[in-house]
Amino acid sequence: MSTIALDVVTPNGSVFNEEDCEIIILQTKQGEIGVMAGHVPTVAALKIGSLRAKIDGQFEYFAVTDGFVEIRPEKVSVLVQAGEFAEDIDTERAKQAKERAESLLQQERDEKVDRYRAELALRRAINRLDVSKHS
Repeated sequence: MSTIALDVVTPNGSVFNEEDCEIIILQTKQGEIGVMAGHVPTVAALKIGSLRAKIDGQFEYFAVTDGFVEIRPEKVSVLVQAGEFAEDIDTERAKQAKERAESLLQQERDEKVDRYRAELALRRAINRLDVSKHS
């Protein structure tokens, strides 16, 4: 079976690099996309979500923030602000972040709450909790 390389890059550098992925499944702004070796070159915007890579018949799960993906026939490069393996997610910290964001969003509209940032924080926390279930 042909394989495809995956590189997940954050501002701190590469956080995951694998040469032999069977399939990579990403959450783009337009919907979910599966990528295998030989895929047509593509660039797409990613949303906060999961990234799954099948390696040796097993899926590895990552929680990623929004960003971009560059797909080439032999390699997928994922550029995100943060990416985290499912087993590395601190679920207690994610639960606390979720509660803080929900609390901010419940405050009155006239208070000085950056609703957009609070909504992003809530989506990131929910995503991290969802992905952590696959560890």
